[in-house]
Amino acid sequence: MLLLAFTWDGTPRFTREEVLAADHTARYLGGWRRPGDLGLVAVDGRTPLGAIWARALPAATPGYGYVADDVPELGMAVAPAHRGRGVGSALLAGCLRQARATGRRAVSLSVEDGNSAARALYVRHGFVTVGRDGGSDTMLREL
Repeated sequence: MLLLAFTWDGTPRFTREEVLAADHTARYLGGWRRPGDLGLVAVDGRTPLGAIWARALPAATPGYGYVADDVPELGMAVAPAHRGRGVGSALLAGCLRQARATGRRAVSLSVEDGNSAARALYVRHGFVTVGRDGGSDTMLREL
């Protein structure tokens, strides 16, 4: 799912091995499930439909959607065959509930230019753009 998140448009920019080996991408899920990590997986039987995860990353090793040390950064992917069916919305709503229940004040994420479906989903769920880095916006959802 992490690989799908980085190749959301189907462009094979990375291999699975490269994503797993890269320090920057590994910080999102490496050593999963640390205290404070949040996440959900949507399945149909044994078939994974999508996943969402959130982890607070420090300023010294931020992710793409860094806002503050105490604000977890979300990552999410939905398998291409299951997009447009509410899977992402259900995952996002569930993760926002988890974040609220654990006392988080906000969550953030990064969305690339051109990923209009994801951007629309985030806006529907109350995210606002708070920054820009290259070809991506950093978005924040206050809780």
